Amino acid sequence: MVITAPGEDIFSTGLAGRYRKGTGTSDATAIVSGAVALIRSKYPDLSAKEVIHRLTATATDKGAPGRDPEYGYGVLDLVAALTADVPPLDDEANASAAPTPSAGGTAVPMPHVSGSKTTTLLITLGALIVIGVVITLLVVRSRRRQGT
Repeated sequence: MVITAPGEDIFSTGLAGRYRKGTGTSDATAIVSGAVALIRSKYPDLSAKEVIHRLTATATDKGAPGRDPEYGYGVLDLVAALTADVPPLDDEANASAAPTPSAGGTAVPMPHVSGSKTTTLLITLGALIVIGVVITLLVVRSRRRQGT
């Protein structure tokens, strides 16, 4: 696990203009995907590796100090991810410096994310998104068949 996001009792849009309450990794994945989209929007020149670095460097550390199996690098802190002064990943002089939040949020030491871990994370996130879309389409299709 690299980062943690809320995944219990998440309200989201549902069918027929209604809302639903969901729990699970699909909801957490959607939150992280949205965070990535916002970071990409604000910082369009960041590489995928730098986006992940920004997310992990600004996550709120929970559990054991540093990366742990329960929370990864911590809980997603979107405000810090969008506002913290995070030194570039390729700047070795700043690699050990902690980011400084410019508008709230708790900064944690920046992790080192290897290329293979980044690739694995991106493939996993992509697969989860595809699985979520397929399941959603199957549920919608099933409900339409039941309604006709």
